[in-house]
Amino acid sequence: MSALTQLKLIAAKRPVQMSPVIARRSKVAMRIGEQISLAAAMQEGKTYAPTKQRKVTDAETGESKTISVSKRIKSWWFAAADGKLCVQLRYGAKVVEIAKGKTAVELATADQLVSVLTTLKAAVEGGELDAQLESAAASAKAGFRKK
Repeated sequence: MSALTQLKLIAAKRPVQMSPVIARRSKVAMRIGEQISLAAAMQEGKTYAPTKQRKVTDAETGESKTISVSKRIKSWWFAAADGKLCVQLRYGAKVVEIAKGKTAVELATADQLVSVLTTLKAAVEGGELDAQLESAAASAKAGFRKK
């Protein structure tokens, strides 16, 4: 018992479910992380191709097995009509309005891409865009409702 006396024991209960706000933050932060990796690979002249596991059934034998397939990631940045680079924040397929009437961040050069995405990730993790993410999530959910 002397080994247990060195530890701080508490009565704790694991939360059953993550709050929707925290779930949205972590989902968007994870996607921004993928965009950062994609942008860094682009700047280095490399390709970024993450993989995911997919279960497939063999037609001949009927056995199911897990294979790795490359994940399709679309970039959130684009060249505007004036030639400058713009970055949009997305929640699923919906574009998030970062500020009132503003849906993109304009960049002077492509070298700023990683730093802007890192700043957006910090803002999401800090809770600065919770209201905008909730609005985007509500409009995304509305598309799944039966009419």
